[in-house]
Amino acid sequence: MLERIRKIKEVARVFGEMRHLLPALNFKMPAHTETVSVAGAFEDTVADHPERIMLIFEGQEWTYSEFNDSANRFARVLQARGVKRGDSVALLMENRAEFILSLLATLKVGASCALINNSLTGAGLVHCVQAAGANHIIVGDERTSVIDASREALALSDFGSYLWCSDSGTSTCPDWCVDLKAEMAGQSAENIPITREITAGEVAFYIYTSGTTGLPKAAIMLHRKALAASTVLGRLGFRVKPSDRLYLCLPVYHITGLGPGLLAFILSGGSVFLRRQFSASKFWSEVQQFKTNSFIYVGELCRYLNQQPEHPQEKNNPLEKMLGNGLRPDVWDAFKARFKVARICEIYGSSEGNVSFANFFNKDKTIGATFAKVALVAYDQENEEILRDDEGHCIEVAAGTPGLLLGEITTDYAFDGYTNKDATGKKVVQNVFKAGDQWFDTGDLIREIDVGFAFGIRHFQFVDRTGDTFRWRSENVSTNEVAEVLNQHPQIHLSNVYGVEVPGCEGKAGMVALAVESPDTFDVAGFSRLVDTELPAYARPVFIRLQGALETTGTFKLVKTELREQSFHLDQVGQDAIYVRPPKAESYQRLDDSFYQSLCSGTAGY
Repeated sequence: MLERIRKIKEVARVFGEMRHLLPALNFKMPAHTETVSVAGAFEDTVADHPERIMLIFEGQEWTYSEFNDSANRFARVLQARGVKRGDSVALLMENRAEFILSLLATLKVGASCALINNSLTGAGLVHCVQAAGANHIIVGDERTSVIDASREALALSDFGSYLWCSDSGTSTCPDWCVDLKAEMAGQSAENIPITREITAGEVAFYIYTSGTTGLPKAAIMLHRKALAASTVLGRLGFRVKPSDRLYLCLPVYHITGLGPGLLAFILSGGSVFLRRQFSASKFWSEVQQFKTNSFIYVGELCRYLNQQPEHPQEKNNPLEKMLGNGLRPDVWDAFKARFKVARICEIYGSSEGNVSFANFFNKDKTIGATFAKVALVAYDQENEEILRDDEGHCIEVAAGTPGLLLGEITTDYAFDGYTNKDATGKKVVQNVFKAGDQWFDTGDLIREIDVGFAFGIRHFQFVDRTGDTFRWRSENVSTNEVAEVLNQHPQIHLSNVYGVEVPGCEGKAGMVALAVESPDTFDVAGFSRLVDTELPAYARPVFIRLQGALETTGTFKLVKTELREQSFHLDQVGQDAIYVRPPKAESYQRLDDSFYQSLCSGTAGY
């Protein structure tokens, strides 16, 4: 009887959810030639809500009209320094008000914004700037030294190409940069006329993704796609109202923080509390202080919050709704129960992908559903290939069975690709179910699950990533990219990079098996310096396994399966030496039994 009552209540609840779904479905993807853009939509919001608080950051607040005035002055400085419609401008800065100012100003003049991961240095940074064809760089005070070290490789004309934003106010602008804030003085605060000429088919952003091979790829995001992602997910997930306030601590250079986070709110008249980076210890006090009822997350943040001691201000908190990705089933129930969050909208998608999912019915432990045509097909993980039947067609898997997710490429669900044509071609699967059809390969394993009453709409759950990419610290790590850096070490013959699970942690930690001539004399300190210099923190291997030689297949592909299974387990690696880099340590150390036990118990501090 109780179960029957529960089911009746669930049916009634889902019917209630449906009334919010219909307005989102009314969104029409703008045609390529329509004169609509992110900057134009922002100006519409400014006209509707000029005196509403738009942004709160480190003790300062801006209304929509105040921020728009600053963005217009900033845009005119960009124009004066040669930035024009169709150009690409790279942006390297921490999460702060000037990041959003730079982004909007760039879009207002009709240029595209290449959102560079602010952890990048050296060759990776140079590659990302060049992949977007950027001829100007806006750099924050806090990242000036990184750009300075790469100026020769970037090969831009110095003055006028480098646009500098102060941060603390204690630094002075380098002589090879233009001081943007200083040049804003005296500029007009009126809207830029060209903003209203920008079309939906022009490039708004380049967002970088670590693929299965090589350096990051610059995914092209058109204005039409950015507007669709922010508008639809804002309506389906957050159901943004002007009275809502978002807690935003994700990097805005990532699609999750940018699209359904920042853009969804500032294109709807909501307010954003912005943080440079996540702090578990300050989270609840800030949620209370700034009355944020919405939170954009990645699953790792939720796990961190779950692991914190009880905070007095987590009780009766104003947080009502969350949207994000990567909230694993083992964290979901505990988080929802402890913090009394009524709505969790897990989403799934990628910067470059043509399909996205959203848990718009507020079901538990699901990425939700999609309106695109998708298929889950059989995939051989050992040989990393799609399985086909005797006729050469892909094989759909049964409900509940993990399969490789493919999204059909159509006019409405286009794949805009990367700046690299070869990389674009590798993501398209041909002749999936009939001759000539084309589908986008997400590279992810997904399964269909039963969520109870949902109007017959199929729901899904994320399982894992395929190939040579894994996630750590909420970032995609390309094993080949990391290996190329590590192979520079003079004592390393070959490196085999892979991800391994660490108890109590989201994603997979980087581990590398190294072929070295003499493990006993391996220069661990030199290796530490190499990874610190050439790799961002999230891509640095946590574990090292020293071997005399690496096993390969008959076609010379490195074998990873057994290495992943053996991981860092001391009782499974034979005589191989295992090194680990503990949290906040400056170098690697030999893994001993004491630290191994803390790893296995989930108390090592990662």
